[in-house]
Amino acid sequence: IHAILLTINNVCTIYVYLHANFCTRRRHPGRIPPCCPAVTKGNRTAEVVGETYREQAARGHCVKAIIFDTKKGQLCADPDAQWVKDRKSC
Repeated sequence: IHAILLTINNVCTIYVYLHANFCTRRRHPGRIPPCCPAVTKGNRTAEVVGETYREQAARGHCVKAIIFDTKKGQLCADPDAQWVKDRKSC
């Protein structure tokens, strides 16, 4: 049983790593995008341009966020906010 639990733990660890690093709708080839140290909770749907977004995992000073593009730059949004969930499902 101990070996099975270690295998399951290893699979989960690999999945989390791959999801956090490769499962995004938008890639930034050749550069590391800036991270979000905080997120907005207010509905900012009207500011979002385009249909792409990037998921950011919490790491170091970066918080868990969904990053949208706006005319003014990136928008760091709370992944648990309903408007963010709605926008991601478009």
